[in-house]
Amino acid sequence: MLFMNLVIDIGNTNTKVVIFDKENIIRNDRYATFDKDDLQYYFMKYSIKYAIISSVGINEQSLVEELKNYCDVLEFDHTTLLPIKNRYATPKTLGKDRLAAVVGAWDEFKERNILVIDAGSCITYDIITNKGEYRGGAISPGLNMRFKALNTFTQRLPLITIADASPTIGDDTKSSITAGVLNGTVYEMDGMISTYKELFENIVVIITGGDMNYFDKKLKSNIFARSNIVTLGLNKILKYNFEEKY
Repeated sequence: MLFMNLVIDIGNTNTKVVIFDKENIIRNDRYATFDKDDLQYYFMKYSIKYAIISSVGINEQSLVEELKNYCDVLEFDHTTLLPIKNRYATPKTLGKDRLAAVVGAWDEFKERNILVIDAGSCITYDIITNKGEYRGGAISPGLNMRFKALNTFTQRLPLITIADASPTIGDDTKSSITAGVLNGTVYEMDGMISTYKELFENIVVIITGGDMNYFDKKLKSNIFARSNIVTLGLNKILKYNFEEKY
Protein backbone atom coordinates (compact mmCIF):
# COMPACT_ATOMS: atom_id res chain seq x y z
CA MET A 1 0.00 0.00 0.00
CA LEU A 2 1.23 3.49 -0.87
CA PHE A 3 1.33 5.76 2.17
CA MET A 4 1.18 9.52 1.88
CA ASN A 5 2.05 12.59 3.94
CA LEU A 6 -0.43 15.19 5.12
CA VAL A 7 0.79 18.77 5.59
CA ILE A 8 -1.42 21.30 7.40
CA ASP A 9 -0.22 24.91 7.36
CA ILE A 10 -2.43 27.26 9.41
CA GLY A 11 -1.67 30.85 8.44
CA ASN A 12 -3.01 34.24 9.44
CA THR A 13 -5.74 34.17 6.78
CA ASN A 14 -6.11 30.63 5.41
CA THR A 15 -5.27 27.03 6.15
CA LYS A 16 -3.43 25.09 3.46
CA VAL A 17 -3.86 21.32 3.38
CA VAL A 18 -1.54 19.41 1.06
CA ILE A 19 -1.21 15.69 0.32
CA PHE A 20 2.26 14.49 -0.69
CA ASP A 21 3.27 11.26 -2.37
CA LYS A 22 6.90 11.42 -1.26
CA GLU A 23 8.07 14.72 -2.86
CA ASN A 24 5.12 15.14 -5.20
CA ILE A 25 2.02 17.19 -4.43
CA ILE A 26 -1.08 15.24 -5.39
CA ARG A 27 -3.67 17.48 -3.72
CA ASN A 28 -3.50 21.11 -2.63
CA ASP A 29 -6.47 22.72 -0.84
CA ARG A 30 -7.07 26.04 0.89
CA TYR A 31 -9.65 26.71 3.62
CA ALA A 32 -10.90 29.89 5.28
CA THR A 33 -11.70 27.68 8.28
CA PHE A 34 -10.60 24.10 8.87
CA ASP A 35 -11.96 21.71 11.48
CA LYS A 36 -12.17 18.04 12.48
CA ASP A 37 -14.87 17.25 9.91
CA ASP A 38 -12.66 18.57 7.11
CA LEU A 39 -9.76 16.54 8.47
CA GLN A 40 -11.69 13.26 8.44
CA TYR A 41 -12.34 13.60 4.72
CA TYR A 42 -8.66 13.21 3.88
CA PHE A 43 -8.28 10.02 5.88
CA MET A 44 -11.35 8.56 4.22
CA LYS A 45 -9.91 9.29 0.78
CA TYR A 46 -6.15 8.76 1.19
CA SER A 47 -3.81 6.31 2.93
CA ILE A 48 -1.98 8.80 5.15
CA LYS A 49 0.74 7.54 7.47
CA TYR A 50 2.47 10.73 8.61
CA ALA A 51 1.27 14.29 9.20
CA ILE A 52 2.82 17.61 10.16
CA ILE A 53 0.86 20.59 11.46
CA SER A 54 2.15 24.15 11.67
CA SER A 55 0.34 27.24 12.94
CA VAL A 56 1.54 30.84 12.98
CA GLY A 57 -0.65 31.76 15.91
CA ILE A 58 -3.82 29.96 16.89
CA ASN A 59 -3.93 26.94 19.18
CA GLU A 60 -4.26 23.87 16.98
CA GLN A 61 -4.25 21.32 19.82
CA SER A 62 -7.71 19.96 19.07
CA LEU A 63 -6.65 19.20 15.50
CA VAL A 64 -3.46 17.59 16.75
CA GLU A 65 -5.39 15.29 19.07
CA GLU A 66 -7.73 14.35 16.24
CA LEU A 67 -4.79 13.66 13.91
CA LYS A 68 -3.27 11.28 16.47
CA ASN A 69 -6.29 9.04 16.04
CA TYR A 70 -5.25 8.39 12.46
CA CYS A 71 -1.48 8.63 12.00
CA ASP A 72 1.93 9.64 13.38
CA VAL A 73 1.92 13.40 13.93
CA LEU A 74 4.69 15.99 14.09
CA GLU A 75 3.82 19.32 15.72
CA PHE A 76 6.18 21.84 14.17
CA ASP A 77 7.70 24.22 16.73
CA HIS A 78 11.07 25.68 17.75
CA THR A 79 12.22 22.33 19.16
CA THR A 80 11.64 20.35 15.96
CA LEU A 81 14.74 18.79 14.38
CA LEU A 82 15.69 20.49 11.10
CA PRO A 83 17.80 19.57 8.06
CA ILE A 84 19.37 23.06 8.29
CA LYS A 85 21.17 25.04 11.02
CA ASN A 86 19.02 27.72 12.66
CA ARG A 87 21.18 30.73 13.64
CA TYR A 88 18.24 32.90 14.72
CA ALA A 89 18.97 34.45 18.13
CA THR A 90 15.43 33.83 19.46
CA PRO A 91 14.20 30.61 17.80
CA LYS A 92 11.12 30.45 20.03
CA THR A 93 9.80 33.71 18.52
CA LEU A 94 10.58 32.82 14.91
CA GLY A 95 7.57 32.40 12.65
CA LYS A 96 7.16 28.78 11.64
CA ASP A 97 6.22 29.76 8.10
CA ARG A 98 9.52 31.65 7.73
CA LEU A 99 11.52 28.63 8.86
CA ALA A 100 9.60 26.16 6.71
CA ALA A 101 10.03 28.40 3.66
CA VAL A 102 13.82 28.48 3.90
CA VAL A 103 13.91 24.69 4.36
CA GLY A 104 11.88 24.30 1.17
CA ALA A 105 14.05 26.79 -0.69
CA TRP A 106 17.31 25.23 0.47
CA ASP A 107 16.14 21.80 -0.63
CA GLU A 108 15.82 23.15 -4.19
CA PHE A 109 18.87 25.45 -4.35
CA LYS A 110 21.45 23.88 -2.02
CA GLU A 111 24.43 25.30 -3.91
CA ARG A 112 23.26 28.92 -3.68
CA ASN A 113 22.71 31.57 -1.06
CA ILE A 114 18.96 32.18 -1.00
CA LEU A 115 16.67 35.09 -0.22
CA VAL A 116 13.05 34.03 0.36
CA ILE A 117 10.41 36.77 0.16
CA ASP A 118 6.98 35.81 1.50
CA ALA A 119 4.38 38.37 0.43
CA GLY A 120 1.43 37.65 2.69
CA SER A 121 -0.21 39.35 5.66
CA CYS A 122 3.32 40.53 6.42
CA ILE A 123 6.21 40.66 3.98
CA THR A 124 9.16 38.66 5.26
CA TYR A 125 12.69 38.52 3.93
CA ASP A 126 14.76 35.50 4.96
CA ILE A 127 18.31 34.41 4.19
CA ILE A 128 19.68 30.89 4.14
CA THR A 129 23.27 30.34 3.03
CA ASN A 130 24.73 27.72 0.73
CA LYS A 131 26.04 26.04 3.89
CA GLY A 132 22.47 25.47 5.07
CA GLU A 133 22.58 28.17 7.76
CA TYR A 134 19.44 30.21 8.36
CA ARG A 135 20.57 33.72 9.26
CA GLY A 136 17.29 35.62 9.78
CA GLY A 137 16.01 38.57 7.78
CA ALA A 138 13.35 41.26 8.02
CA ILE A 139 9.60 41.75 8.52
CA SER A 140 7.46 44.58 7.15
CA PRO A 141 3.70 45.15 6.70
CA GLY A 142 1.96 43.37 3.84
CA LEU A 143 -0.12 45.16 1.20
CA ASN A 144 -3.49 44.83 2.92
CA MET A 145 -1.97 45.86 6.23
CA ARG A 146 -0.60 49.04 4.64
CA PHE A 147 -3.95 49.91 3.11
CA LYS A 148 -5.73 49.26 6.41
CA ALA A 149 -3.22 51.33 8.36
CA LEU A 150 -3.86 54.41 6.19
CA ASN A 151 -7.60 54.02 6.73
CA THR A 152 -7.40 53.21 10.46
CA PHE A 153 -4.96 55.88 11.58
CA THR A 154 -6.37 58.80 9.60
CA GLN A 155 -9.73 60.54 9.66
CA ARG A 156 -10.52 60.78 5.96
CA LEU A 157 -8.48 58.32 3.91
CA PRO A 158 -10.65 55.51 2.52
CA LEU A 159 -9.91 51.80 2.68
CA ILE A 160 -8.50 50.69 -0.66
CA THR A 161 -8.00 47.13 -1.88
CA ILE A 162 -5.19 45.76 -4.02
CA ALA A 163 -5.35 46.66 -7.71
CA ASP A 164 -3.63 44.88 -10.58
CA ALA A 165 -1.83 48.06 -11.62
CA SER A 166 -0.93 51.36 -10.01
CA PRO A 167 -0.18 54.79 -11.49
CA THR A 168 3.13 56.50 -10.94
CA ILE A 169 1.30 59.71 -10.11
CA GLY A 170 -2.14 59.48 -8.49
CA ASP A 171 -4.61 62.16 -9.61
CA ASP A 172 -7.17 61.58 -6.83
CA THR A 173 -7.10 60.19 -3.29
CA LYS A 174 -7.78 56.58 -4.26
CA SER A 175 -5.13 56.47 -7.01
CA SER A 176 -2.65 58.33 -4.79
CA ILE A 177 -3.02 55.69 -2.06
CA THR A 178 -2.68 52.94 -4.64
CA ALA A 179 0.43 54.55 -6.11
CA GLY A 180 2.00 55.02 -2.70
CA VAL A 181 1.32 51.58 -1.28
CA LEU A 182 1.85 49.39 -4.32
CA ASN A 183 4.78 51.23 -5.90
CA GLY A 184 6.35 51.87 -2.50
CA THR A 185 6.29 48.18 -1.66
CA VAL A 186 7.88 47.27 -5.01
CA TYR A 187 10.63 49.84 -4.35
CA GLU A 188 11.11 48.36 -0.88
CA MET A 189 11.51 44.85 -2.29
CA ASP A 190 13.92 45.99 -5.00
CA GLY A 191 15.97 47.80 -2.37
CA MET A 192 16.05 44.83 -0.02
CA ILE A 193 17.05 42.48 -2.83
CA SER A 194 19.83 44.85 -3.88
CA THR A 195 21.14 45.05 -0.30
CA TYR A 196 21.17 41.29 0.19
CA LYS A 197 22.93 40.83 -3.16
CA GLU A 198 25.74 43.01 -1.85
CA LEU A 199 26.01 40.92 1.30
CA PHE A 200 25.73 37.44 -0.23
CA GLU A 201 27.28 36.41 -3.53
CA ASN A 202 25.61 34.09 -6.02
CA ILE A 203 22.22 34.65 -4.40
CA VAL A 204 18.93 33.36 -5.77
CA VAL A 205 15.65 35.13 -4.94
CA ILE A 206 12.41 33.22 -4.35
CA ILE A 207 9.03 34.86 -3.85
CA THR A 208 5.97 33.17 -2.36
CA GLY A 209 2.79 34.11 -0.48
CA GLY A 210 -0.73 35.23 -1.30
CA ASP A 211 0.36 38.47 -3.01
CA MET A 212 3.20 36.79 -4.91
CA ASN A 213 1.59 37.24 -8.32
CA TYR A 214 1.42 41.01 -7.92
CA PHE A 215 5.18 41.33 -7.48
CA ASP A 216 6.81 38.64 -9.58
CA LYS A 217 6.60 40.65 -12.85
CA LYS A 218 7.30 44.07 -11.32
CA LEU A 219 10.62 43.53 -9.56
CA LYS A 220 13.86 44.45 -11.33
CA SER A 221 15.70 41.29 -10.33
CA ASN A 222 15.22 37.84 -11.78
CA ILE A 223 13.24 35.82 -9.25
CA PHE A 224 11.66 32.40 -8.91
CA ALA A 225 7.98 32.24 -7.94
CA ARG A 226 7.17 29.27 -5.70
CA SER A 227 3.62 29.23 -4.36
CA ASN A 228 4.12 26.04 -2.31
CA ILE A 229 7.56 26.66 -0.82
CA VAL A 230 6.26 26.62 2.79
CA THR A 231 4.38 23.33 2.44
CA LEU A 232 7.30 21.81 0.52
CA GLY A 233 9.51 22.78 3.46
CA LEU A 234 7.10 21.30 5.96
CA ASN A 235 7.05 18.02 4.03
CA LYS A 236 10.84 17.99 4.03
CA ILE A 237 10.89 18.58 7.81
CA LEU A 238 8.37 15.77 8.29
CA LYS A 239 10.50 13.34 6.28
CA TYR A 240 13.65 14.42 8.12
CA ASN A 241 12.08 13.64 11.51
CA PHE A 242 10.53 10.34 10.45
CA GLU A 243 13.40 9.31 8.15
CA GLU A 244 14.08 6.04 9.90
CA LYS A 245 10.48 5.00 9.36
CA TYR A 246 10.49 5.61 5.60
